[in-house]
Amino acid sequence: MSTASIQHYINGQMSAGESGQHQAVTNPATGQVTGQVALASQADVATAVAAAQAAFPAWADTPPIRRARVMFKFLQLLNEHQDDLARAITLEHGKVLSDAQGEVARGIDIVEFACGIPQLLKGDYTEQVGTGIDNWTMRQPLGVVAGVTPFNFPVMVPMWMFPLAIATGNTFILKPSPLDPSPSLLIADLLKQAGLPDGVFNVVQGDKDSVEALLDHPDVKALSFVGSTPIANLIYERGARHGKRIQALGGAKNHMVVMPDANLDKAVDALIGAAYGSAGERCMAISVAVLVGDVADTVVSRVAERARALKVKNGLEQDAEMGPIVTAQAHQRITGYIEKGVSEGAELVVDGRDFDTSSTGKECSEGFWMGGSLFDHVTPEMTIYQEEIFGPVLVCVRVPDVATAIQLINDHEFGNGVSCFTESGSVAREFGRRIQVGMVGINVPIPVPMAWHGFGGWKRSLFGDTHAYGEEGVRFYTKQKSIMQRWSDSIAAGSEFAMPTHK
Repeated sequence: MSTASIQHYINGQMSAGESGQHQAVTNPATGQVTGQVALASQADVATAVAAAQAAFPAWADTPPIRRARVMFKFLQLLNEHQDDLARAITLEHGKVLSDAQGEVARGIDIVEFACGIPQLLKGDYTEQVGTGIDNWTMRQPLGVVAGVTPFNFPVMVPMWMFPLAIATGNTFILKPSPLDPSPSLLIADLLKQAGLPDGVFNVVQGDKDSVEALLDHPDVKALSFVGSTPIANLIYERGARHGKRIQALGGAKNHMVVMPDANLDKAVDALIGAAYGSAGERCMAISVAVLVGDVADTVVSRVAERARALKVKNGLEQDAEMGPIVTAQAHQRITGYIEKGVSEGAELVVDGRDFDTSSTGKECSEGFWMGGSLFDHVTPEMTIYQEEIFGPVLVCVRVPDVATAIQLINDHEFGNGVSCFTESGSVAREFGRRIQVGMVGINVPIPVPMAWHGFGGWKRSLFGDTHAYGEEGVRFYTKQKSIMQRWSDSIAAGSEFAMPTHK
């Protein structure tokens, strides 16, 4: 079987790079190697940065309305090629095609938002702040900026970054995950077709070495990262030491509280989709069900029944509900967490390790398959409660009341996303006010904000001062300049030595 050569994209051209190093790309459904992705050397990163630096002055001087027109053309091409992008995601990540299509659609939302950049870049103006003096502000681009993105959303997460970065006048270097690198090159091709000048968008394939090269390069002014908390913390600290603007989104342990008055049919539907969708490989996946009062037995029984019946198949099959785990290493790590949960005394109600691979078909017999797992009677001291598993494992914690549920969640080190299912307005209001989490859903299991609101958690789920995309994304990729202006005929004669005040 022939394999594809997946290269870098620098200054408008494909490049094999100088390192000569490669990493295998695998289809998780079949276990077969489908490509070899180049791994960038420090010199390759420097070449990409030089191309972006050279393209920056002209692109920054391009009027925002003309940058927006490129985004509009890119938007048109994205809509025409949604299925191509989704299929590329499924073939390298493994998620079901409908989920991949949803990922592309949410990325397109950000591009639509970026098309409004002329309005978003408008500053403030005050006439006559002092006698004969006017004051206004403007937002200007930073220069060369970079994005380091994870394997679980190879289209959507990059689109949290580069549309706004480019629309605001920066040039951009994307370092995607080497596990599913092909969608990044499809994006690069569509941007070129849209008329984006060479050097404004570049793709550097690679691993840890290329990330460090971007962090250390003096011409990279800002870097946005999405990944695990330990790495996010290291990236934030290393980038800050080099004087860069850093936005590092880390891990999560998202809870869903089910109140006694909740609509249990809808709550169970929500738990199944949010826990096992994309094989749990989402930073917004629900991995903890907090069951309040006497709903626990009923919810656990219903979720168990549904988890056993999950249609785990090749993501390209129309009726698939969950695909494979992304790599054999990830499969082994998740299996280790299940073993740890059992050894620490949690009740394993459904064991995803028992999944029968015969249902996936002969061509998928070597894939990285696992069913959904469900634990009950989990306590906060257990590893499977404390740590992010990033797989199709749902743990259930039983609590007596909503106050205990809120305290449980607030005590966790992560504060990315949370949900509460209830029919009580007072409970919903109090929950929303008291919970110490960045993204909150009331009867919404995965509360990912829309493009104009912005994405980001609290506590150890986010390192940096701004959330991704939305108006905070515009601020992240720009710097404010304030200008005060007056003319000589309004200037009084003589020097002034006192602190200027408005007169």
